[in-house]
Amino acid sequence: MSAIEGAQPTAPIPVPNTVALRPEARTNRADAREEAFCELEAGVLRVLETYANVHRGTGYNSLVTTRLYERAREVILDALDLSRSRFTVVFCTPQRASSLEASLKPGTSLTLSSREIGLPLGIVALAVEKSKFPRGVPFQTGGGTTKIVSRHSVVWEDAPDRFEAGTPAIVNAIALALAVQIIRRRGAGVFKLRDGSALPAVRILDRNGFDGWSGRKLLSRLRSSVIGRGRDVPTANGSEPFVCLDNSASTPALWPVWQAVSQAWRQTEDEQRMLIARVKGICSRFFGAPLTGYDLIFTSNTTEAINLAAKSLESEPAARFEPVVLNTLMEHNSNELPWRLAKGVSLARTPVDGYGFPDMNEMERLLRTYNLDRTHGEKRIRIVAVSGASNVLGTAPDLRGISRLSHSYGARVLVDAAQLAGHRKIDMEADDIDYLAFSGHKMYAPFGTGGLFARKGLLRAGSEEMAMVRESGEENAAGIAALGKAIDLLERVGMDVVREEEQKLTRKALRELAAVPGIEVYGLKDPNSPLFERKGGVISFGLKRVPHNLVAEKLAGEGGIGVRNGCFCAHLLVKRLLGIPPVRETLADLGLRLAPRLTKSLLPGLVRVSFGIENDERDIDRLIISLKKIAAEQVSLMDKLFARTHNATPVVPDTDVRKRMRASAERDIENVFGTPQGNDRSVPEGTPVFAAKALSPGLIFLGRPCCHKH
Repeated sequence: MSAIEGAQPTAPIPVPNTVALRPEARTNRADAREEAFCELEAGVLRVLETYANVHRGTGYNSLVTTRLYERAREVILDALDLSRSRFTVVFCTPQRASSLEASLKPGTSLTLSSREIGLPLGIVALAVEKSKFPRGVPFQTGGGTTKIVSRHSVVWEDAPDRFEAGTPAIVNAIALALAVQIIRRRGAGVFKLRDGSALPAVRILDRNGFDGWSGRKLLSRLRSSVIGRGRDVPTANGSEPFVCLDNSASTPALWPVWQAVSQAWRQTEDEQRMLIARVKGICSRFFGAPLTGYDLIFTSNTTEAINLAAKSLESEPAARFEPVVLNTLMEHNSNELPWRLAKGVSLARTPVDGYGFPDMNEMERLLRTYNLDRTHGEKRIRIVAVSGASNVLGTAPDLRGISRLSHSYGARVLVDAAQLAGHRKIDMEADDIDYLAFSGHKMYAPFGTGGLFARKGLLRAGSEEMAMVRESGEENAAGIAALGKAIDLLERVGMDVVREEEQKLTRKALRELAAVPGIEVYGLKDPNSPLFERKGGVISFGLKRVPHNLVAEKLAGEGGIGVRNGCFCAHLLVKRLLGIPPVRETLADLGLRLAPRLTKSLLPGLVRVSFGIENDERDIDRLIISLKKIAAEQVSLMDKLFARTHNATPVVPDTDVRKRMRASAERDIENVFGTPQGNDRSVPEGTPVFAAKALSPGLIFLGRPCCHKH
């Protein structure tokens, strides 16, 4: 055991009573504070111009955002004076940080929280020695925590990703790192407010610059308000406007939503509480979930919300029956793993057809055999947990029919609405839905907030634990303001209008994709089918001669188009669509354990395009032109073989356009964080974390050792 493992911090790091500020800050603190906020706003706005989801996308924006996010970890380590080679940072909600701290040995971590610096971001940066992370199943599971999922096994991601379940609060994490840089230059306290915003909560949510607009006219205005839309990126043909076709992963921010965030930063805690109460009312109306009958818990994302529901099921009073959760084969990992790994809970699955619709006959058979015929002993299906829309095939099941069927056999219904909430109208009360989980970052509010609706009385976690979960989610008042503003705008457009516009684009895309040589589109592809009403703006496909990762790379390089490739955190469904046999699954699991880098570069998958309100027909034209060019290019024999077996290719050529994309990305990152500084501090092995730290005077109050007082 090293000294760091046995270190027992006995007192917090000394905090000076006064902190030396820059002379101009001391002269006029109000001006210095406003300058600090303006500097932070300018940096975050640059982040939003190239915002995308992290790690798994292939377009230019995903490249920039992933590097910004990883750079944010380095900025935090630099601020804490910790070696980048020895430590890493996990970005968490306060509640998640507390749970992770509790699993670590004392003295092995430091935290830096947005609340401590006066910003309502609801985020904690937890710096941990890389070798000290707990092994095994993470305490929250779902998207981003795994390398691959099979029916009976899971290969977990490495830290820190394994502890950042679901899409992390990317923008908030980067904002925290930017705020730390500003504090180090300007001194402590620059973001702490004595007087709040001049705008009350009602005006922050109601003012948007689009007063009097609604329907398609408002939609047209909002399309032009998407931050970063039309921004030029490097391509093989020179600079061209970026096309985001990865909206299923995460949606860009709307300008009025960003305005609400920057205004909420300047509110006092009392003002923020009023704002949160107002957003609860907005969410209640939008989702058809009256607060007299439903509880709403704000979370960081859909994944955290479903983990909360699973934890609640674990905590239900002991009964003679063993609870079972019924899933479908199309579920995202975030609506499968929390149930699979819940203590004392079994998981059953019902198949889906080739379009992604659940087999209702099989669902009824399972409900009947478990809950009526009792052929499974003391096991009873307590919850039917289904996706409101597939993130692979775009199909939306009949939620009202599923609820009616489930309730007739005494089971409750949970809907994973991550892919539904920003695209179609939802009415929980009318559809008799018991739980519903959703994310703001898929609703044009990518600021780290989601939520869980549950019928009153269903959330069974202990009162102290539930209070902590509520407080943790509501710390992100700015993210909640963003969610409320985005929902208000979507309501005024009308969800029927949003659905019709996306279906119009989907029809055009399907018709024109059919003319691309060697393409295979999965799921519903006939725009004239009566089932098309239940098809959303998500299309997954493959080219028979080109591996999926090479297609995605070429779309980025040739057309400036951002898409996603792989299994989209829905491994069970994608492998079933591709006909991957069990022996290949077993070999992939083994390979990811023995040779993870090589195996990861070979995994099977598809290419996915997904539409949002910023897309128009010109974007589809760009997609089709690029795909036809890719399909006509010469491909090596090796790549043809990989494509035929639906595998990725391990060799993606480092073309001139890829080099230009990387160079441009580095410039964009420097525009946000400045020129990177090296940090390879030689902290002797065994030195306690809390003793190794030497913060600048303006930041010393931020660091604290993990003392496990929860």
